[in-house]
Amino acid sequence: MRPALAAAGAVGGLGLGAGAAAHVWARHVEIHRFTLRELELRILPPGARTIRVLHLSDIHLLPDQQRKLDFLDHLSLLRPHLVIDTGDNIASAAAIPVLAQALEPLLRRPGAFVHGSNDMFEPMPKNPARYLLPDSRPAGLTDPREPTLPVGELTERLSEHGWKDLTNTRASIELGGLEVRLVGVDDPHLELDEMPAPADPSPPLPAHGNVLRLGVAHAPYRRVLDSFVADGADLILAGHTHGGQLRLPGVGALVTNCDIPRQQARGLSTWQGVPLNVSAGLGASPYSNYRLFTPPEATLLTLRAPKPSPVS
Repeated sequence: MRPALAAAGAVGGLGLGAGAAAHVWARHVEIHRFTLRELELRILPPGARTIRVLHLSDIHLLPDQQRKLDFLDHLSLLRPHLVIDTGDNIASAAAIPVLAQALEPLLRRPGAFVHGSNDMFEPMPKNPARYLLPDSRPAGLTDPREPTLPVGELTERLSEHGWKDLTNTRASIELGGLEVRLVGVDDPHLELDEMPAPADPSPPLPAHGNVLRLGVAHAPYRRVLDSFVADGADLILAGHTHGGQLRLPGVGALVTNCDIPRQQARGLSTWQGVPLNVSAGLGASPYSNYRLFTPPEATLLTLRAPKPSPVS
């Protein structure tokens, strides 16, 4: 064999070997590397006490995913002051009671939620190459359809201890003197989002007194983020992207499955000056149950008041 051909064969073999190793890692290791991402933001009004917000998203639970259930159970030890769930909780109807049991300690804490498309429709096999298209949604996805999953039952189980259902609506939660004003929308990926009318007909004003304004959505489409900013949000929480699900060193997320910039597919950034946390989520569809360089995660956000000005 000629040296050039031998070298090319060796390189090709190494490439195949690396690809096979990446597949094994993504499918059998990283998808189970549940991680807690911890962030701190000084966005509370002066004098407000510190609060911890647990952000959950994209659990995509099947009843037999015991390691994921164990991680959810562990999160209750964090004792957050507020829990926000940004949807895609289940991958089958049978997962609903299992999810409710795993979340039960957290469901008894103050919280709120929105749904994602996978809370309404059973997962289906998809061509992964579709996610490289400008719009990855199959034809007809956003047409009115009857849900194939019992989303009403899921809503009942998530709200039975007081969590607020933020489907195209507003709610308020009192946290020890801090009023948390929440606004949420139905899944933008299905074009079900309808920004609710302002609670006050006057234009939004900056937060005053002990008030924190949160915008909550499953999929971080630009139009929704813009609406939350215009509404006066102090913090926006979303999921849906899985952090890209497949990331490459030096490149980051290959896709976002929505129109948010790829560099904002995971973690904390800002949108028009407003902090935005996009959770990479805790799971994936059973038909694409893998992750690469973006392990499954929950996020604990510690929110504080500004530091006192130094005395001159």
